Amino acid sequence: MIKVVILGGGNVAYHLTNEFLKNTSVKLVQVYNRNLINIEYLKNKTSITNRITELKDADIYIIAVSDNAITQLSSKLSLPNKLVVHTSGSSGIKDLYSSSNKGVFYPLQSFSKNSLLNFLEIPICIEAENEDDEMLLEKLAKSISTNCYKINSEQRKYLHMAAVFVNNFVNHLYQLGNEICEENKVPFEILLPIIKETANKIVELSPYEAQTGPAKRNDTKTIEKQQSLLTANKQEIYTLLSKSIYKTYGEKL
Repeated sequence: MIKVVILGGGNVAYHLTNEFLKNTSVKLVQVYNRNLINIEYLKNKTSITNRITELKDADIYIIAVSDNAITQLSSKLSLPNKLVVHTSGSSGIKDLYSSSNKGVFYPLQSFSKNSLLNFLEIPICIEAENEDDEMLLEKLAKSISTNCYKINSEQRKYLHMAAVFVNNFVNHLYQLGNEICEENKVPFEILLPIIKETANKIVELSPYEAQTGPAKRNDTKTIEKQQSLLTANKQEIYTLLSKSIYKTYGEKL
């Protein structure tokens, strides 16, 4: 059984904590957080602490905090010969400032505390400084997910950036579309089937093959008409994306 300590009380820590608590291959021996109130709900399930000097013995110490706090928190750890990992997509393995063995355990997903997630479907990207630690992280990853990938720090920063495009930016476009609907008294829910179809389509097709719309077919009449309906900010985004689609498919504005 793999013994784990989680350091953090945010969204990623919350979901990993709940997943490990119900996992028969993992023993969650402790959760650390500076603010004990945020993890008080765990006091009857595992050990909790807000003192970095009182960390229990474990095989893996998982730092699940904001990117800005990884270096500072890891530098406070005195865990020689132990494996300390972070869960960040954009931070490298060298951002861990401790005397411990270092690694990364990055679940590639958008985490919110109120969301229900199936961890079996979540890709876990791992990295370690040596083969034994990599094998241990792989074992931990495969205990909660069917998708484990060995991704180094250089690859991971680009993977995280790609995730920003397909998740954060796309969600912002949903918000802009919702604003257009609200401003014109049209229910946003009408768009849900096309949103789902677009997401489902790229399971079978590449995004390149799945592209449709006026920008791809160089329908300048429709583009100009829609641009005239938009506020300045939305018009700028619409034009920028249309130009990018034109460029991708060999057309020029």
